[in-house]
Parts: sequence; structure tokens; C-alpha cells
Amino acid sequence: AMTCPLITKSDGAKFGKTEEGNIWLDPQKTSPYKFYQFWLNTSDDDAEKYIKIFTLFTKEEIDKFTLEHKKAPHLRLLQKKLAKSITTMVHTPEDCITAIEASQILFGQGTSKQLKKLDENTFMTIFEGVPQYNVSKTSFTEGIEIMKLLTETSSIFPSKGELRRTIQGNGLSINKEKVADPELIIYENYLIGDKYLLVQKGKKNYFLIIAG
Repeated sequence: AMTCPLITKSDGAKFGKTEEGNIWLDPQKTSPYKFYQFWLNTSDDDAEKYIKIFTLFTKEEIDKFTLEHKKAPHLRLLQKKLAKSITTMVHTPEDCITAIEASQILFGQGTSKQLKKLDENTFMTIFEGVPQYNVSKTSFTEGIEIMKLLTETSSIFPSKGELRRTIQGNGLSINKEKVADPELIIYENYLIGDKYLLVQKGKKNYFLIIAG
């Protein structure tokens, strides 16, 4: 058995099952992705404390990580070391890799290949809260013009003019791949898991089209 003192956050709040925003070891209650994100999003002070409690890094390793982190805190080295170590221990190395790749997808560094590798549960967890649009599967079977799909069938863009300008400015991605042709036809083979189409407008605006 492993024990540790009562764990508190930097604001003095304690960990406990009645506290909002806490996590579970059971992947059915907290997915590996959300588990990883929890540790990745800890404050600098909390990360410095938790890495000593929840990981098996040596004192020398932790001192080195802490020093490197303080030189460039925006890179969040401590949080990444903490999140990777504890997610691997609690879940599996494969789950941790998936969580890291999922994080990269959400924050703009992921690839289409990584996106298509995700299981449906992780996929939906990542894009929880993203605006969603339901579109008939028949539209994709027959093929639908991207202009129509994103301005009429869904309201992702208010006008075809804005959509065209976004494409010309290299600001539209479908399933993490840039769209260069405003006359593109979207077919069924574009759907992830035969169901989802991820639309990215600019760097941070995501929309999910669900075929059904």
C-alpha cells in the first residue's frame, strides 16, 4: 500500500470525492485523456509538489526538471513529466500515448493520421462542448459541395463569401487537413469512423458534423 499526507491544491482546497473537478482511477469514470489533462493543467506550484508525491522520479531528476521548468515555464515541462508518468502508471503506456496525441490534436499540433486512430470515446471526449451539426448520411453518400455543407446544411459559416475567403487564406481544415479547393466535394470516405467530420476554422475554432 502507498500512503501520503492529505493532498491540497495551491489554493488550499483538498482532494476528495465530494470536491468538484476531481478525478477517478477508474477509466469508466475518468477517461485516460481527461486523467492526463487533469495533471497537465495543474499550476506550477502544484506540479512541483505532486511530482514528488505521485511519481517515481529520483530527487536528482525532479531537481533537474524543476530547474529546466523555471527557465521556460510556458513549456510546462513539470506538468508534462507529471502527467505522462502518472497516466502511464495508472493506465497503460498505450493509453498515455493516445492521451498525448489527443492533446496535440486539440491544440493544433496533431495530424489527420492521429485523429483517425482515436477510438470513438476518446474522440467525443476531446470535442465535448464543440458545436455539433447533424447531417443526413445520404448527403455524403451522394457527395455534397463544401460550400453548401458549411453554409446551408450547417451554419458554420454565415456566407459563402466568408467561407471562400477563409479557404483562400489557408484557414480551413477538414479532419486536420487544409482545404485549398472551394469547389471540393465531400464524400462518405471523408467521415471518421463512418460518422464524424471535424471542421476547423482558424487555429482554435472547432465544429463537429455528425452523419446519421
